[in-house]
Amino acid sequence: MARKPTLSPDALEALGAAKLAALVFDEATTNAAFKRRVAAALAGQSGPEAIAKLIDRRLAGLERARAFVDWEKARAFRDDLAALLASIRNELAPADPDLGADRLLRFVATHKSVFERIDDSSGKLQDVYEDGIVALGPIAARLSPEAARHLPDRIMDRLGELEHGYLPRVADQVIPHLPPDVLSAWEEDLARRSADRHAEEAPQRATGRWFYSMTDQWRQIRQSIARARGDLDHLIALESEKSERGQDTLGLAETLRDAGRLEEALDWVRKGGPHAQSTLLDFLDDADDSDSPAVRQALLEADILKRLDRREEARGILWDRFRDTLAPPILRAYLRALPDFEDVAAEEKAMAVALDHPVPLVALQFFLDWKRPDLAARVVIAHRGAWSGSDWHILPVIAETLEAEQPLAATLLYRVLLDDILARARSKAYPHGAKYLHILDRLGPASDADPARQQDMEVHATYRAGVKTKHGRKSGFWGLVEGRVTREPELTFIGRRPLWREI
Repeated sequence: MARKPTLSPDALEALGAAKLAALVFDEATTNAAFKRRVAAALAGQSGPEAIAKLIDRRLAGLERARAFVDWEKARAFRDDLAALLASIRNELAPADPDLGADRLLRFVATHKSVFERIDDSSGKLQDVYEDGIVALGPIAARLSPEAARHLPDRIMDRLGELEHGYLPRVADQVIPHLPPDVLSAWEEDLARRSADRHAEEAPQRATGRWFYSMTDQWRQIRQSIARARGDLDHLIALESEKSERGQDTLGLAETLRDAGRLEEALDWVRKGGPHAQSTLLDFLDDADDSDSPAVRQALLEADILKRLDRREEARGILWDRFRDTLAPPILRAYLRALPDFEDVAAEEKAMAVALDHPVPLVALQFFLDWKRPDLAARVVIAHRGAWSGSDWHILPVIAETLEAEQPLAATLLYRVLLDDILARARSKAYPHGAKYLHILDRLGPASDADPARQQDMEVHATYRAGVKTKHGRKSGFWGLVEGRVTREPELTFIGRRPLWREI
């Protein structure tokens, strides 16, 4: 059997110029976005000014447009926007970084009018603009000294009053590539702008009502400049200007820790306590548990204490925070911090604490993350009345995880899901209900034989007969169960875990 050809630049080059030209021409006749990229590449033969002129026409059209983009045209619009970015990044910027940086800033600035014209709930258009912001860093690194000196002014002219939040991210991309004198001038300009704007907004501040001020974004840039210059005292002063709720206490604590200013770092990490405590369960929603405020604060505070040689205090912090959150990263850090041979007993103590946690769903997720399905099953059985079919976005995954080793716990969860579907006559969910009943038919003998089965737990035959008696007239459901109707269930999961705070 012939091997499937691998698509690569070398393989395409081997096709020859004539074959490639024909392929490009064919695609360009049906793909408007690709056609524009080809046009930019052809313009490049006449020099960067020709590319810039072509890009300017497209940017001008984007800036003038006001018509709403219907959903059926959204994908083509996004592709066209991505093609424009590719022309700037791949055609103009390599030929002339100065022109490339200018047009890229102009492109990023179009986000305001674009977001007003289209529903971007998927975030795909935002991804294009984020790609444009990231592309600015390498281009800024290649700017001429003259262009680098004027880059902050260009950024402020294009983005200095736009509220979406792209301005500080653009600044973060270019600041590492600007000379110290340019950074100093930018800081002075931002300080002057902030003072003037603060005076203008004084009447609004006097009302005590919240309002948005661009000075927040300008302060972020000033802090990035302070970090780049190693001016931590100025960084702290700027952070102290913020309201208590708006302070990035953990970020500043990390910066101070890395600089060796440990006592100050400890003060700032502890300022984050109330904010972190208010989101103790946030880590359950994150792809990376260590990114949650509660977990991040606990690990950071313990690390600072360890560096201060206050190891016992560090272990105490980790243990206390674990008892509150049942966050696996905190427990792992606590076990690593113990003296040799003490970790086994400590882990068993942690399991006992988790079994007694007041929120069963949190305990259940912890044991699944810790690879203890036996203890997860104990939580399911001990709190059988706590489970609800409204948690359809997480319970099926948990039940499936427990099927092989803990059939009784899986049976309980599948019954909760099925009973909820039938009790509320959720006809759209009947395919799922039929699937759950088939699984229960398979699990029934194993769960009924489980020596740990509670005495009031119905055997499967009795349970199934009860379902038939109570819901026998739901012909749509029973047709699916008996195979008279074929519908594949579709289950959409939002993220890795549910919104646990709704429990």
